[in-house]
Amino acid sequence: MVRAQGTEETPPALPPGGVYLFFQEFKGWEPMVRGGQVIPVQASDFDNPYLSHYYQAESGGTTGAGTRVMIDLDHLADYSLHMLLAENAHGLFGVPTAIWYGVLPDGTGLQSILLGSRFGHVAQKWFTPITNQDLRQSLRHRLATQYIVAMGRLAGKRMPWPEPLSLDRAVVAARWAAETVKAHGACLIRTHVSKALRVCVAAQEQGLDLTGTTFFGGGEPATAAKVRRLTQVGARWIPMYWFTEAGCVGQGCVRPADGNDIHFFKDGLALIQYPREVPGFEITVPAFYFTSLLPTAPKLLLNVESDDYGVVEQRSCGCPLEAYGFTEHLRHIRSFRKLTGEGVTLVGGTMIHILEEVLPARFGGSPLDYQLLEEEDEQGLTRLSLLISPKIQIADEAAVVEAVLEALRQGGVAADSARAIWKQAKTLRVKRMEPIWTARGKLMPLYLAKGPDLTSAPKP
Repeated sequence: MVRAQGTEETPPALPPGGVYLFFQEFKGWEPMVRGGQVIPVQASDFDNPYLSHYYQAESGGTTGAGTRVMIDLDHLADYSLHMLLAENAHGLFGVPTAIWYGVLPDGTGLQSILLGSRFGHVAQKWFTPITNQDLRQSLRHRLATQYIVAMGRLAGKRMPWPEPLSLDRAVVAARWAAETVKAHGACLIRTHVSKALRVCVAAQEQGLDLTGTTFFGGGEPATAAKVRRLTQVGARWIPMYWFTEAGCVGQGCVRPADGNDIHFFKDGLALIQYPREVPGFEITVPAFYFTSLLPTAPKLLLNVESDDYGVVEQRSCGCPLEAYGFTEHLRHIRSFRKLTGEGVTLVGGTMIHILEEVLPARFGGSPLDYQLLEEEDEQGLTRLSLLISPKIQIADEAAVVEAVLEALRQGGVAADSARAIWKQAKTLRVKRMEPIWTARGKLMPLYLAKGPDLTSAPKP
């Protein structure tokens, strides 16, 4: 079919015949069931067997020990071209740069450093939110990070050493930005949406003007509230869409329709939309299904659900990325199953275990008495409110939060990373109210303050 019809026509024709993978199947959490046949799968079944020069990272948002992904250096070299085109389109190439990402096993920071080094734009600063007090990083991961940075320096690339910067010290990054703009006229910070927001809030509190500062990143939806707070201090926001198993899906438009307008990189991935019912809302969204096109892709994808949905549209924007041939735009990108906060994504399975087993066993009640609600606070920061039925007698609400964080610590490296960031950010908070039921009488362990915004999404 690919030879006869091409990569644009083949993927949409396959789902009716059962050729697709749900998110849980791709992660290896559930077997595939097609036509009455049960096919056991595990995450490693989709590893690209042709990779040779790679390091291992863990994708965010996993249950258990996390999903290990092989990041091939040739794959980074392929996507460094996209990064170069995006930076050039936004006038950012050569601008003094800092990143605020984690260290191994979180591959985000190292990936950013290697990508920039590949096309000649090395970051000057590497802030990491994970400190030694927050996460018991293994000796292997510490040595691997130090080794790679040292080898880069020996090769003539002035890669920065990671500097611990906890979330409550975002003012350090804000001052770096203000001083760099004053000296050079502009600066770039690559980080997650919420960390960018923290820098801007700190700048506002200190009376710092961040005009000339650009934030480039993703990790969670760039909502209108978050983007407003970023621009209030003079900063500019550019979104990107990336997930570890596939690589870079797209980069922000130079002339965006909103704060989450992204050009889709169709030379690396094929994308179709297929109807998917949203758990807890009893509605259907046009979910994203990806197929990998590059031989260096970490995972071999064939109509694999990413657990995201949004709007896919052809629109002439007149920006340089369109001139390069990237004419498709993705907007209103949201996850319909994952919880996000401070750039950390945690798939629901981990929290469902905590809500339905850990908390009832310790504090009483049943799974019907606990629910997690994702919402934005008055500053635009993503918060996770733990709803607990008022009939449950709890003397110390802080003990409940500590119980959740401790359970995350026991949930493997990826869950422990989420715990470390959420503890710093005080993302979790307790609300004494009855869990929210759906209109049809269902109680979902994970609930969003607002249902998915489908007002501008195409009908599946």
